[in-house]
Amino acid sequence: MATDRAVFEIPRRHNPFPTDGVSQLDGAPRYDDLPATLLDLLRTQVDERPDSEAVVELGAERLTYRQLWDRASRVAGGLRARGVGPGDRVAVRYAAGADWVLAFWGTVMAGAVAVAVNTRSAQPEVEFVLTDSGTVVDLVADAPLPDGEPYVTEDAAADDVAALFYTSGTTGKPKGVPTTHEAFVTNAENMARCLGVPRDVGEGLRTLVSVPLFHVTGCNSQLLTAVRLGGTAVIMPSLDVGELISTLSEERISLLVTVPAVYALVLRRDTFAAADVSAVRWVGYGGAPIEPSLVASLKRAFPRAQVFNGYGMTETASLVTVLPDDDAVDHADSVGYAVPSVRLGISPLGDDPEVGELVVRGANVTGGYWNRPEADAATIVDGWLHTGDVVRVDDAGRVHIVDRIKDIINRGGENISSIEVEAALAGAPGVAEAAVVAVADEVMGEKVGAVIHGSGEQVDIDAVIEHCRGQLAEFKLPQYMVVSDRPLPRNPGGKLLKDRLRSDVEWGDPLR
Repeated sequence: MATDRAVFEIPRRHNPFPTDGVSQLDGAPRYDDLPATLLDLLRTQVDERPDSEAVVELGAERLTYRQLWDRASRVAGGLRARGVGPGDRVAVRYAAGADWVLAFWGTVMAGAVAVAVNTRSAQPEVEFVLTDSGTVVDLVADAPLPDGEPYVTEDAAADDVAALFYTSGTTGKPKGVPTTHEAFVTNAENMARCLGVPRDVGEGLRTLVSVPLFHVTGCNSQLLTAVRLGGTAVIMPSLDVGELISTLSEERISLLVTVPAVYALVLRRDTFAAADVSAVRWVGYGGAPIEPSLVASLKRAFPRAQVFNGYGMTETASLVTVLPDDDAVDHADSVGYAVPSVRLGISPLGDDPEVGELVVRGANVTGGYWNRPEADAATIVDGWLHTGDVVRVDDAGRVHIVDRIKDIINRGGENISSIEVEAALAGAPGVAEAAVVAVADEVMGEKVGAVIHGSGEQVDIDAVIEHCRGQLAEFKLPQYMVVSDRPLPRNPGGKLLKDRLRSDVEWGDPLR
């Protein structure tokens, strides 16, 4: 939990990213001259390149900028006809694709707030998000998009909330993160600057969105970055490694971003050797640790591309740091330097001022959670957002993630709350107590491991998993499970000693 501990700001030192046009306002960096809102961002491209492709859904629709604007404005009109007003929340639950994009932009045009719902969530999780956000219109998968007379609000402002993305925390319940127009636009500018994308790249930028749009990487750092630069977002409705490889050449992809686990799978495919990747100029990764050998393999596999690592959070509208191509192999354990719009600091956990909890402030950082004053008090202190990540900083100013304070399991870029899984296990038949920790995995980085102690009867692992399946999304289900005949180790205060479990448990084979 954040406290009033001292914060030592991280000097920019050898930071390579340009900060021209960045000013300090109330201690938070922000760009001086950016489009004020998402609508301004999109309108610029509609005016300058109306017939250029904005969105491509593989196997389905292709939308120009003019078509995107016109159709999204009809979605906005349809929402208004349903009674949606300024600031009302609209849940977007379509699969990744054109409908998701139209629903997002239509909600923004209506002056409402788009609630990006994780489509992998179990029904109880979805119901919590809908209730917590106060959703007034639920755009469920396969339902037709709202349609009405074209409407575009004229009242949007930079500090208006445009969307809510939900993130899991150690409480086990997701928290809504309000994201303003300024935060969205700022992150898109950070992407453009840190990647060094030429401002006249225009139609030459084609980014392949293979990660979910309900995550900030897919929406903020790809979809909206493409709009910022007048490029094209090529969207995969669901990840297919073979299709991803063929799409690189068929759609002339120039920007590719995904998690290390997917790159490992791509490079192992026989078909990749014959793929035409000559258009690829930027290869980004993040969301999980990466081996230096995999980075070196990526540089060989995409010889014309710059590779880069990105670190961020839902609370920061995506990027906080970027590791550029020059450092990618030699410093693969680093997440890089601060992006231009943020100040970074360390809140020491011990005597070393260069090791501690990473804190951040800037125009892309949320001002607080949705209806969570207790979380605000614990996370945002004196204007600094406490990330919950323990880091160290090297002499050049590069940030290295040491560990996570929170017991979050990072499965291939998906953050899973151990407490949430433990809560589901606690109600399973035959389970007296349960502890959930990360189990190292070569492909996914981490998988979910559970140690359970029985309540006196024989524990049926299949029955336990089936019970959890009704409460958790599939990717959150334990893939390793060990039944202990003794109570789980605890300290005198009753807290589970998870470190002992991590070091002592022999996991055996995965369940599936």
